[in-house]
Amino acid sequence: MGETNVFKIKTLRKAVLVSLYGASAVAITPITYAQTDNTMQSVSVVGSRRATSSATDTVVPVDVIPMTKAGESGGQFDLAQTLTYVSPSFNSTRQTGSDGADLVDSAALRGLGSDQTLVLVNGKRRHTTALVNLFGARNRGNTGTDMNAIPMLAIKDVQVLRDGAAAQYGSDAIAGVMDIGLKKSKGCEAVTGYSQYSEGDGKNWLASAYCGFDIGNNGVLGITGEYLDRGRSNRADAGNPRTIGDSKTENQTIYLNGELPTTGSGRLYFTAGAQKRDASSGAWAREGLGSDDIPSRNSAAMYPNGFVPFINARIDDYYAILGHRNQIGLWNMDLSQTYGKNKMIYDISNTLNASIANKDLLAGGKGISPSSFNAGGFSFEQLTTNLDFNRYFDGAVGLGLNVAFGGEYRHENYKIYAGEAGSYIDADGLGVGGNAGSQGFPGFQPADQVNANRHSTAAYLDLEADLTDAVKAQGAVRYEKYSDFGSTTTGKLAGSWRVAPGVLLRGSASTGFRAPSLQQMYFSSTFTDFIGGVPTDIVLAPNNSAVTNLAGIPKLTKEKSTSYTLGATWTPTQALSVTADLYQIKIKDRIVLSGRFDEVNYPDLATKLATLGVGQAQFFVNSVDTKTRGLDLTASHKATFGADKLNTFLALNVSKTEVTGIHAPASLKGYEDVLLSEKERLYIEQGAPRSKATLGFDYTHGAWGTDLKIIHFGPQTLGTYSGTAGGVANQHYDAKTSADLAFTYSINKNMKFTFGGNNIFNVKPTRQNPDETDNGFKYESVQFGLNGASYFGRLYVKF
Repeated sequence: MGETNVFKIKTLRKAVLVSLYGASAVAITPITYAQTDNTMQSVSVVGSRRATSSATDTVVPVDVIPMTKAGESGGQFDLAQTLTYVSPSFNSTRQTGSDGADLVDSAALRGLGSDQTLVLVNGKRRHTTALVNLFGARNRGNTGTDMNAIPMLAIKDVQVLRDGAAAQYGSDAIAGVMDIGLKKSKGCEAVTGYSQYSEGDGKNWLASAYCGFDIGNNGVLGITGEYLDRGRSNRADAGNPRTIGDSKTENQTIYLNGELPTTGSGRLYFTAGAQKRDASSGAWAREGLGSDDIPSRNSAAMYPNGFVPFINARIDDYYAILGHRNQIGLWNMDLSQTYGKNKMIYDISNTLNASIANKDLLAGGKGISPSSFNAGGFSFEQLTTNLDFNRYFDGAVGLGLNVAFGGEYRHENYKIYAGEAGSYIDADGLGVGGNAGSQGFPGFQPADQVNANRHSTAAYLDLEADLTDAVKAQGAVRYEKYSDFGSTTTGKLAGSWRVAPGVLLRGSASTGFRAPSLQQMYFSSTFTDFIGGVPTDIVLAPNNSAVTNLAGIPKLTKEKSTSYTLGATWTPTQALSVTADLYQIKIKDRIVLSGRFDEVNYPDLATKLATLGVGQAQFFVNSVDTKTRGLDLTASHKATFGADKLNTFLALNVSKTEVTGIHAPASLKGYEDVLLSEKERLYIEQGAPRSKATLGFDYTHGAWGTDLKIIHFGPQTLGTYSGTAGGVANQHYDAKTSADLAFTYSINKNMKFTFGGNNIFNVKPTRQNPDETDNGFKYESVQFGLNGASYFGRLYVKF
């Protein structure tokens, strides 16, 4: 597969303009490339395999978001939250009480799923997490990329391609592509920071440093190290024993990025990164004995007043790129190998296995169980080999034609590890419901273990032509073959027409796909409950298993998409830029996680499942069609008032996703409301706000800088446990507007101090009935989250 290629050019006829968001402000800023010798310069923009004149001159919408200011003085300490308040179509909301989805912040573009956005690092495909999101208000049934596994200070910029690009980049690029560019500049810098919520919890401690220096002959190496400790927050009402808020995480991260010259114009480039994360979140509370809680879930000798189990995880993330760029005749060649791995192992603490405690009690003991268990976990590993070629033919097909072609080989592995026996067994054998396994999170059983592999190959051709000075055209076609579900061919056509010096019209049409992830195909979870005193398995069954075969669930296959974008850019001066792009994305055979089928909602199927000892079952299935329509609008302006400067920007996304069809397998016809309940349908359609707008002002006066952002989140409607069929209205979250304010004082040219607040007016989502929300709280983790105002300070030093 050809990921973003860097095309080398000896001259640039005009300055390169990019849409700069900075930490809070957009400006159209010229970037010039000085050349003092015959060394070729290079520039790349995601979505194009050639040098482009500007982000407002691309045939598809691209945002280039510099991260320098955000890394030095931003009020958010991680990448996902930073982009949420800057990029119009990007959304990431921290979850709570979500069995792992609250330990890894998922993110997505344009209101689609987190696994429908492709993430690159330095133009190369980044691996997804091993986690499948099963709970929470966002990205249910999806995998995604952990944006927070990369330290902020290591990042130069983030490019966001807001267009379907599977024909260029392969699977997952349905909503768009994000390319995280890492630094390799010379010099050293460091930042330390602290933040907390206005209620005194959620304390964050940050220490990060970057240093870039010469290596070899004209080589460079940049090294970043970061320590980030995010404290737990709790918004539970008085008297509620639960812990509801941010999970506790402790990240230790190191990243290396650099290159070395080889022979001729060749460059050997490399990236290596690793993160160790210790994370912890609170499960649902188990009340004391004598309460309305199920007595079998507790032991009077251990937790007479009740307890909150903690779902802890050790998450290890590794990423590496090794590649070589060179010229073969007039062709540019890029050969690379990329490796990524994500591993997550659960450790459940402040818990018990009630059946072990009961067995101890029956044997004459006090009724004691171990209070912590290794519950197992999972890992995902990916190796990607790319070989890419490109060449620009001056004067061909009008003014010139860029030809790019290449191929990819990718191997993936997914594993599930069983927990220790005490995390899942029924020790007393009495058949009491709810007492088997570790409370809060039963461990993975030996039957859940898996070691699955697959590979894929791909070839692509990409053409870009300057038909005239005013008209550009782009076309791409890509063929991929997977070892598990077959092959697919996708294509893309795009073009732009500069109708006036400051006005550009652009549009695109493409087909795309997303391969079912190994996580969706092979995830398996089993816990034992007792129905009428009979041990019965409650399973999330992997595809092509005995359960899914008995239920008539077909083998998972690809999601298919068609995308259209039509937009315009207006750049009357270097101080003002406006872009507007309409889009439509239709997805067919979207993969969803079904509801649980049992004897109540499907007796005939339940009778069949009972022959396998299964009482309830759910599974992943290709059964939903969706249509998403929306508008992306950005506007930026730069102004000077004497020595003072004011940068202003507006970023707006309005979108609407609708489920247009539910195609149940033949065996489930008539049970579409179980396959995709109203609650789950609304998670697909409105898991993200249908609109989001950020208005930012960045004012500089002497040594002082002021940064104000006003962020508007549109309304959301989510389902309830009882559902409208049960007479309970859906949850409706009103539109809300928050504001972030920061002040920066430059102590000298190498040191500055920033202080300020996020959500300074302490805005929170609309209150709901906690008995009907997914997290059991008075509102879900929607829009800007549930924690309220926070305050921060950070010191930046360059040396």
